[in-house]
Amino acid sequence: MKLLKHFSDKDFECGTDEAGRGCLAGPVTAAAVILPSTFSNNLLNDSKQLTEKKRLLLKPIIESQSVCFGVANIYEEEIDTINILNASIKAMHKSIEQLNISPQFIIVDGNKFKPYKEVLHQTIIKGDSKYLSIAAASVLAKTYRDLYMEKIHEEFPMYNWKQNKGYPTKAHREAIKKYGITKYHRKSFRLLPQQYTLDI
Repeated sequence: MKLLKHFSDKDFECGTDEAGRGCLAGPVTAAAVILPSTFSNNLLNDSKQLTEKKRLLLKPIIESQSVCFGVANIYEEEIDTINILNASIKAMHKSIEQLNISPQFIIVDGNKFKPYKEVLHQTIIKGDSKYLSIAAASVLAKTYRDLYMEKIHEEFPMYNWKQNKGYPTKAHREAIKKYGITKYHRKSFRLLPQQYTLDI
């Protein structure tokens, strides 16, 4: 399906999305992107539909061809304090704040958002597979977060974050069971299934 350019009739429509919401470790990362009306790319799609190689290929294209973009992280401690939904929305707000042009309209992947200043917005379920700017935001959020997880993997290689990026894989949970948790783990998440107990 061909991705759509705009939802609204505004020139500076911003798409925003997040990555890492379901992870056991690491931040939730959001990106916001305003694309020019002339932007076209046949490869661009929802980041989950793309290989890592394709996402890394798209990252500099989006960064160089967008009108502007912003990326923001909300880290584990704050996720545990305000919960993952609020942290995801806060990360999106922070990424929008980084745009050097104020958006006239915001389109958001998913069905939950809080108003950003006085700017009109629309939530769109599966928006990252429908609109170019949300797809672009999904690619930036995912690539920036993956690079961060690869960096902290060096500190705690036993959890294999380089590969699982903090998601609850069987191997990640086995490592938590064996080694306990790190400062990067989200304490408010169920880090192990109920049959395991973990001393925190």
